Amino acid sequence: MDLENMQVKVLKAMAHPIRLKIIKKLGDQKLCVCELNKDVEFTQSNLSQHLKILKDAGILESEKNGLWMHYRVKNKEILDVINIVEKVISDNVKNLNQELGGQ
Repeated sequence: MDLENMQVKVLKAMAHPIRLKIIKKLGDQKLCVCELNKDVEFTQSNLSQHLKILKDAGILESEKNGLWMHYRVKNKEILDVINIVEKVISDNVKNLNQELGGQ
């Protein structure tokens, strides 16, 4: 797989509301599936499918600990990407509000 296809795979994996929520919830910590499944609106099988997509894209890594599978963000720079996107959106909204307020 070439670099461009790998980039697309990572960005597509992140471009789903549930997967984005999973990445943000993990942040700098390691959590088991049971912890990830708390306070969410999707089933454990649905969560497992999303975790697999994130793992296949190289965003998450897993480790079996006893009976539980624990997940963590493999490369913390992915969190920087999310923060940058949030800042861009925030700046765009701020600029739009300033433009609308100036009319």
